[in-house]
Amino acid sequence: MRKGTKERNTRETKISVSLNLDGTGKNSIDTGVGFFDHMLELFACHGKFDLQVRCDGDTKVDAHHSVEDIGIVMGKLFYELLGDKKGIERYATVYVPMDESLARTVVDISGRPYLCFDAELSGKIGEFDAELIEEFFRAFCTYGLITAHIDVIRGNNLHHKAEAAFKSFARALKAAVAVTGTEIPSSKGTLE
Repeated sequence: MRKGTKERNTRETKISVSLNLDGTGKNSIDTGVGFFDHMLELFACHGKFDLQVRCDGDTKVDAHHSVEDIGIVMGKLFYELLGDKKGIERYATVYVPMDESLARTVVDISGRPYLCFDAELSGKIGEFDAELIEEFFRAFCTYGLITAHIDVIRGNNLHHKAEAAFKSFARALKAAVAVTGTEIPSSKGTLE
């Protein structure tokens, strides 16, 4: 079973994440940051990952520490749950539209962390700083040892662009972690 729980406690955040890579999309999210809760609910639903996230963060400062630290914990747990990655598909490309917005995510569960993020996401979405979306993806990919190219190809509405990015990322991850064989998908024999 590819499911587990991870916690991280610092002076800035106290975080608990439970994740099931082979779930159905059930989720319970409470980060203290309303818009980010919505994005993680979309991540769970569209990736069909069962996800529970609890965060008590220093949101009186702003949401940065909570958003980034949740990305760290989710990335670490994601990496641990994949184990030796035997049989996974490894690569995936997914396009997702959200009204006028269109996002594309290309992932490689490679063991090499890299994020290329091309999206004009600056400004506020309600009280949420849109630039924190890149911080979440960067932390997730760095600690999950994932290469990801996330591009918001077009769009006007910040909320729509953010939704398209999260949905495409979730669906690409789900496709990449699908078990479709029995070998480690690497000519080197390892994805470390």
